[in-house]
Amino acid sequence: MPLPQKKRWKSMAKGLVLGALFTSFLLLLYSYAVPPLHAGLASIRTPEGVAPCSPAPGEPETVGPANSSVGECQPRRDIVFMKTHKTASSTLLNILFRFGQKHGLKFAFPNGRNDFDYPAFFARSLVQDYHPGACFNIICNHMRFHYDEVRGLVPPNATFITVLRDPARLFESSFHYFGSVVPFTWKLSGRDKLAEFLEDPNRYYDPNGYNAHYLRNLLFFDLGYDSDLDPGSPQVQEHILEVERRFHLVLLQEYFDESLVLLKDLLCWELEDVLYFKLNARRASAVPRLSGELYRRATAWNVLDARLYRHFNASFWRKVEAFGQERMAREVAALRHANEHMRRICIDGGHAVDAAAIQDSAMQPWQPLGTKSILGYNLKKSIGQRHAQLCRRMLTPEIQYLMDLGVNLWVTKLWKFIRDFLHW
Repeated sequence: MPLPQKKRWKSMAKGLVLGALFTSFLLLLYSYAVPPLHAGLASIRTPEGVAPCSPAPGEPETVGPANSSVGECQPRRDIVFMKTHKTASSTLLNILFRFGQKHGLKFAFPNGRNDFDYPAFFARSLVQDYHPGACFNIICNHMRFHYDEVRGLVPPNATFITVLRDPARLFESSFHYFGSVVPFTWKLSGRDKLAEFLEDPNRYYDPNGYNAHYLRNLLFFDLGYDSDLDPGSPQVQEHILEVERRFHLVLLQEYFDESLVLLKDLLCWELEDVLYFKLNARRASAVPRLSGELYRRATAWNVLDARLYRHFNASFWRKVEAFGQERMAREVAALRHANEHMRRICIDGGHAVDAAAIQDSAMQPWQPLGTKSILGYNLKKSIGQRHAQLCRRMLTPEIQYLMDLGVNLWVTKLWKFIRDFLHW
């Protein structure tokens, strides 16, 4: 073997060993830095650990109107956003970051990383600077939902929202984004691993496998339910109705503009508050569309999510009907016009670009392992003073925005260092 090639292999081997050591060290530090889930749950069940913003004992969990005062509309500032995966949730997160920053609101942020110890259930002890009695305005980072834990951190009149997506499309996106970190997919040998998997999912799927939750009924899992529940169980419908009771609004990714119009109305916000650019989107070439048969198989494989989505798709259009079809059309048109206006003001070139073409590292989005398929933006060099701050905030990716808001992300930063060092 020629010497240069041998050196390359030695260098790669050293990198893998060093990466394994760094990762082990990371996990060890994190295990000391974050209390175990059961310890966090135990600590907050004591009377002195109950936050003053918790609902009174026995208070029904059914949510009422977010703005119930007759003839009045006050902007809502207490919000729980249950951030689901691969549903345009990063775009909605940016909207909440901007609103909270603009109004000086108090966020419940994770400690050390950009999620609440996902895929473990959320616990109050995972919140940065948490102490018994703490109360927050906004909770919006990735978590596996635990209603009682979240409920105790926000005022009783907080607005609960989440977002869903067509389960077949979500599965396709999740498979391509997370597939490389789900070991049972490593058995797939064909060029089209997604199609191969859907030919016979049970041949490959291991419900107890590492990261298996990403590849079946991910919405059900994120919302805190068993993603491998028997579809014939009455619990499926019970869980769906429980989501309906707990959330004021369930947005749909496929009708994002209509969803934001309903959200603006619910929260009594201004149009500027819900302006957005699409964040964390992938290159079109990296997103092969499912064919009719594969779409059917993906839907059948994610049948719990399919039932959830059908239920809230129907309720969504009932809300649109109540809002008024003509009024909705006008407000969607106004939102799109305002977004287009901001695009011309803010974005260099007017569109998203590949990661390699992003000039400012502060605008570089987080990438999945093994590929740089997530698009980002270049901020125009000359933007008027009136729009400069809003443009930068609208274009800032999640990790950088969290750091701007003062979140401790040492775990995320260390993991990024390891990935960069090993060129992952």
